[in-house]
Amino acid sequence: MRLSTKGRYAVMAMTDLARNGEGRAVTLAEIAERQEISLAYLEQLFARLRRGGLVKSVRGPGGGYKLARTAAETAIAAIVQAVDEPLQATRCAIEAKGAGCMSGGERCLTHGLWDALGRQIESYLASVSLEDVLERRVERPFTHAAAQVAA
Repeated sequence: MRLSTKGRYAVMAMTDLARNGEGRAVTLAEIAERQEISLAYLEQLFARLRRGGLVKSVRGPGGGYKLARTAAETAIAAIVQAVDEPLQATRCAIEAKGAGCMSGGERCLTHGLWDALGRQIESYLASVSLEDVLERRVERPFTHAAAQVAA
């Protein structure tokens, strides 16, 4: 499964906000410059993040955005979901709960595999906070030995 630009950019922007917003509001122009993301695109993402209760806007001089919760309380999954990014790996439409991706409505042979993968991704992203990303607690090299231990 590949996370789209919308989800990745939202996480990048929120991580930037968490790092640079200690005690002050951060403008989207600052985030856009540091992260090399279009300002117009960030405006769209932050409107969704605000509606999702993840950021607060501050008006006036010195205005911008602040985290609505601490970085430790902000899960990556919540950010991705706030920008309407589906966390699924199956090709079946989210709206068609119970219906499969095949022309007759049945599920493909690998549906269970991709469904389980999507749930693992969602579970992992729900377990990781902005603070974890900032503190680099998620940056472990993947090794074959680590995969065997996990299995």
